Formats: sequence, structure tokens, C-alpha cells
Amino acid sequence: MGKLTKNQKLAAEKIEAGKAYSLKEASQLVKDITYTKFDASLDIDVRLGVDPRKANQMVRGVVSLPHGTGKVTRVLVLCTPDAEAAAKDAGADYVGLDEYIEKIKGGWTDVDVIITMPSIMGKIGALGRILGPRGLMPNPKSGTVTMDVAKAVKEVKQGKIDFKVDKSGIVHTSIGKVSFSADQIRDNAKEFISTLIKLKPAAAKGTYIKSIYLSSTMSAGIKIDPKSVEEI
Repeated sequence: MGKLTKNQKLAAEKIEAGKAYSLKEASQLVKDITYTKFDASLDIDVRLGVDPRKANQMVRGVVSLPHGTGKVTRVLVLCTPDAEAAAKDAGADYVGLDEYIEKIKGGWTDVDVIITMPSIMGKIGALGRILGPRGLMPNPKSGTVTMDVAKAVKEVKQGKIDFKVDKSGIVHTSIGKVSFSADQIRDNAKEFISTLIKLKPAAAKGTYIKSIYLSSTMSAGIKIDPKSVEEI
């Protein structure tokens, strides 16, 4: 293992080994231990007491973060001509249909979210092998297959994200930037965790929220006491 840098040593000294911090404490601490020269992303990892291999324990949903993600989200809307103007006015970066389907078939995936309409899904189905592994396949459950594409674009641009538990039972997502205030970080984290709690499957037994960790792009993870999420 390589030697720790001066900043890594400073960061390590600020984290008490084995301690589970309150959400309020962690929201400030993650800022204090981040020394990157760029505006690092903030990530949250929540281990759930579910078995994702069972359909009745799959956790998937969407959440609108109160303060957005801090990221510029590139949105592609695949729609019929009559919906193009509304999608563009709502802030979509790319709008069209057949020309973009062909581009994707050729390997183009330089977007973060793809929104489409129910009537278009038949054409997009063939793109599953390309879009699926990249998490770009539109899905009604995430709100990316809808008749109101303009509304969906606005929500994504304002900070709406979709998530799902992975095969290890962990939900991972970004909830902001280090430049956010500690209160903004706490608000976003609380909204995300509260959404997870609401989505608890009836089939899930025992402890549902097993662990929560908050970190920035290059920082150590800060363990959070799940009970502290209820703090105001």
C-alpha cells in the first residue's frame, strides 16, 4: 500500500475509527475531509436487508433531491415530431427519433438520461443490449417513459434521479457536490434515505437499513447512524 499524502493523513485524523456519525455531523465532515482541487461529487451507499434476487424484494425508485445533484445532466428525448418543440423548450439537449436511434446503434451514448414515449418503446427495444448495461434504457418506473416528455425533462434537469438496489443489496447514488452547504447535503441525503424507507418491500424481514456511508469522490467513507436520519 502506498504512503498516505499529507491531505489524506489530515482527513484520516478527522474520522474517528468505528464511530457512526449523525447525518448532520457527516454532512459537515465530508466537506472537511475533501481536499480535491475540483468540485467533487458526493456519494451515498446504503446497504439494505433485502435479497435482490427475489422479485418481491427488489428496491427501485425515483427521488427529486431538494437541492439537485449539482451535475449537468445531458438529456436525450426520443419522441414523435409533435412533441419535439415542448421537449426542446423544457431543456432537452438532444431531441429526435430515427436519427438518434441510428446513432445509438452505431455506439453513441454520450447522454446521462434518455426519455421517450410509450408509443416509441417498440423502436427502442432493439437498443436494449446497448442501453441496458449503461443504465440508459427508458423505464416507466423511473418516469422516463411518459406522454409528458417536457415534464420529465424538467424534473431530471432539476435533480430527479432514479436508483435501484444492486445484486449485493446496496443502493449507490450521487446526491450533490462538495460545494454544497452542509445543510443542503443533509437535506438531499435525508430525502434519498426517506424514499428508500418508503419503498421497503413487505417481504423484507429483519433490519432494513443495515448501513449508510457518505463519501466524496476521493475521500474515505463516513459511517452514518441510520437513526439520525430522523433528526431535524
